[in-house]
Amino acid sequence: MTHLTQELDRLNMKVMQMVVQTEQALSKTVNAFSRMDADLAQEVVDHDKQINELEVLIDQLCLRLLALEQPVARDLRFILGAMRLSKDLERIGDESANISDATIFLSLHPPLDFYDQIQIMGQKAYDMLQEAIIAFSSPDTERAINVCRMDFEVDEINSKVLKLSIEHMSQNSQAVEQCVQSINIARRFERVADLATNIAETTMFIVQGTSIKHSCLFDDRV
Repeated sequence: MTHLTQELDRLNMKVMQMVVQTEQALSKTVNAFSRMDADLAQEVVDHDKQINELEVLIDQLCLRLLALEQPVARDLRFILGAMRLSKDLERIGDESANISDATIFLSLHPPLDFYDQIQIMGQKAYDMLQEAIIAFSSPDTERAINVCRMDFEVDEINSKVLKLSIEHMSQNSQAVEQCVQSINIARRFERVADLATNIAETTMFIVQGTSIKHSCLFDDRV
């Protein structure tokens, strides 16, 4: 086994460690919102620092490999992809922490009628992340493309939540802050779905060497 292969294995191990921690954070976030569990939400907020630290470590590993090993072809694409992936995972961790922070506020108030739509949205965003992770680790380009298709569903629910929140605010001025936080949570779940799509696009880049960034659904393989 060459030194480059050993270092790539180490990089992959750290990436998968970050994947697991980020997936767990998002899972707890979705569950915390569905149950309005402030304690579980606080766990996500407190854990975010560990995800951030892993991103820094992965960046350092990637930069060292690029500088010292002069990788080419698939190895080079994997290193660049790992840098992209860690950035997207770190952002998902941040969004999870922010959603959890807003959930702590909402848990202090009676639930609103449209929380079920946000819960569905959160679950779909989580499903997209899981699908993107499987696509990356397999690797499986068909699964990657499927993630792109799923993004439309989340966008549609986000628009619905926005409409319902505005309607509720117009009828109940005392619930304005709750509605604002609900819109904030829905927007962040929508962002998580976008980041999962980024991970799917990164998988396509690593496997096939083609960039479908911002145009995943328009790729001729769909």
